[in-house]
This record gives sequence, structure tokens and C-alpha cells, in this order.
Amino acid sequence: MEPLSIDGAWCHTPRVHTDPRGAFLETYRAHDLREAVGHAIDLAQVNCSVSRRGVLRGIHFADVPPGQAKYVTCLSGAILDVVVDIRVGSPTFGQWETVRLDEESRRGLYVAEGLGHGFMALSEQATVSYLCSEPYAPGHEHGINPLDPDLGIDWPTDLTPLLSEKDAAAPTLKEALETGLLPTYEACVAYYQKLAARA
Repeated sequence: MEPLSIDGAWCHTPRVHTDPRGAFLETYRAHDLREAVGHAIDLAQVNCSVSRRGVLRGIHFADVPPGQAKYVTCLSGAILDVVVDIRVGSPTFGQWETVRLDEESRRGLYVAEGLGHGFMALSEQATVSYLCSEPYAPGHEHGINPLDPDLGIDWPTDLTPLLSEKDAAAPTLKEALETGLLPTYEACVAYYQKLAARA
């Protein structure tokens, strides 16, 4: 588990064992995440999405508490995954970092509660799995427009982004901030500490 530049985001690169039959790897280990983050995911839901090349999903987040932590892996194909710090008051507020997840490296990405998350499919088709700490709660789920020019995420320029109507109509980071939609860093840290104390 290697920390990214944004607090609360970690990347896991598994050891892939190969032989003439194929490959085997440990995609997720609760112990490793607990050692890095201070607690494991209290698994509540597993999601799977299948996207064609150029599909852009996100930037999604949920109200904190409880928020929704995610452990994301790309089962087939390749995606450019992005984590955005949308926690008001965070030292890295408004910053983002990308990680390529694909069927070769088999890397996984942990995204803590309160962080924004999204991805673009790079391959002709990409299948993505998300382990989620909380079930989907429509009234508490929100989005930031992934093409917000002020946010300036460096999406691949050779692909035409294909967004859902909901994601395309999502507010910019500035608009979400002005309307009080974003979680605060203080509330997120307090929630992380609560989870760690419970572990």
C-alpha cells in the first residue's frame, strides 16, 4: 500500500504469480489496508461497471458522515482513475492525482470517505469493481463535473469523453463549494479517527 499525494488515497500493487495455466494474485487484503489506513473497509456493497472506450464516470462523492470509501480495481481493460480532494479546509483541497489501473498491473486504489473519485476507460472495454464501505444512498450522493476547467484534470486528449447526463450537468468545484455541497476536512478526519478507534 503506497500513499498518494492526497491524504486518504492509497495504491496497492499486488504480486502477480504466473505460470503456464495463467495468473493468481491477492486483489485485496484487509490486513494490509488496516496497516496503512488504520482500519479495513466495512464491506457493505460491491459494484461493477462495464464501460466502453472514452466513457468518463465521476467525479462522485457522498456526504460525510458516513460517506463511502471505495477500493477500486480494473478487472479487464484499462482505466485512468482519478482522486480529487474536495474536502473543504484540506491542505490539498482542489488537487487531484491520477493512477492507471489495468488488467496487467492489477493495481487497486483505496479512496477514503470525502474524496472525489472518477475514471475514464482507456481500452475498448473496461470492467471495474468497487468494494464500498456503505450502500448506495441516492439522497447523499453528489458529483463534480469532471471537465471543470478550473479543476483541470489531465484527461487523455485523444479520447472524446462520454458522460452521463447527470455527470455532465454536475456543478463545478467552485459551484459546489459556494452551495455548501462539499464535505469538510474536519468532519472527514473526525470520521476517520472514529473508524480507526473502532478497528
